[in-house]
Amino acid sequence: MSNMRDFTQHHWQAKTERDFERLLELALVEDTETQGDLTSLALLSAADRGSATIVARTAGVLAGMPLVPKILSAVDSDLVWEPALEDSTELTRGTIVGTIRGSASGILIAERLVLNFLGRLSGVATLTKRYVDAIRGTNAHIYDTRKTTPGWRRLEKYAVRCGGGRNHRTGLYDAVLIKDNHLALGRQGEHLFSPAQAVQKAKELLRIGYAEPLDADSVIVEIEVDTLDQLREVLPAGPDIVLLDNMTPPQITEAIQIRNMVNPGVQLEASGGITLETIRAVAETGVERISVGALTHSAVSLDFGLDWK
Repeated sequence: MSNMRDFTQHHWQAKTERDFERLLELALVEDTETQGDLTSLALLSAADRGSATIVARTAGVLAGMPLVPKILSAVDSDLVWEPALEDSTELTRGTIVGTIRGSASGILIAERLVLNFLGRLSGVATLTKRYVDAIRGTNAHIYDTRKTTPGWRRLEKYAVRCGGGRNHRTGLYDAVLIKDNHLALGRQGEHLFSPAQAVQKAKELLRIGYAEPLDADSVIVEIEVDTLDQLREVLPAGPDIVLLDNMTPPQITEAIQIRNMVNPGVQLEASGGITLETIRAVAETGVERISVGALTHSAVSLDFGLDWK
């Protein structure tokens, strides 16, 4: 099934940068409003200059380096960034990731912005790497979810990629994912849609198109099922992916057997309550995809510091 389509995978690109610039604008206002840095205004002169290194205080995986020079430029165009590493690099305690040179007051204004952005994204990358390492050697791949920090989605999905994970759909607009709430509301006449009918309706929309231009052949159709009976019923309808919600490893193993007999071209995704302690058993069933909301909603920021040289 290596030729199966996948969701958009996030790299540092124009839309990622656009989202970051919006966040940076807000972050600058949070810190400086119109008054600036009162402490630096009181204690430093415009002539004071220096250099400082950004240092990892704990081990982890680096993510967010492309945003550092943009932060510095927004604070003070004379600040210079000298990166020492690239994203996805594994860090140990004390690793220097780069050096900032220029106005001392500018460095101090930029300090917390740089540390916060790097810390958040590197925390996501670090947790993702732990999940990826936990299933190494199996057939499964780790995927993120939409359980992201509002406004940070593309950045956090980029960080997941830095940690070796893969990206699920970016938003509601770029894939069909039929969940139990859709099935509970969608009606065909007087009756609720069955899973197979829902898949057929989604494919019909993609065939006829809608208000926005759409490459129907590139849009993935996925459906969530709670039981093996639902899986049996929906497989002939030909979804690209079936999400197995909160199933145990024995149930997932049986689901794979059913899929292989009925429609081996459909990929299976395990999801729901999967932790670092349980994910190996899930991956060893042979399931192709495992989605984990914790990659983004439960990541702890990596600790970075700024040291004057």
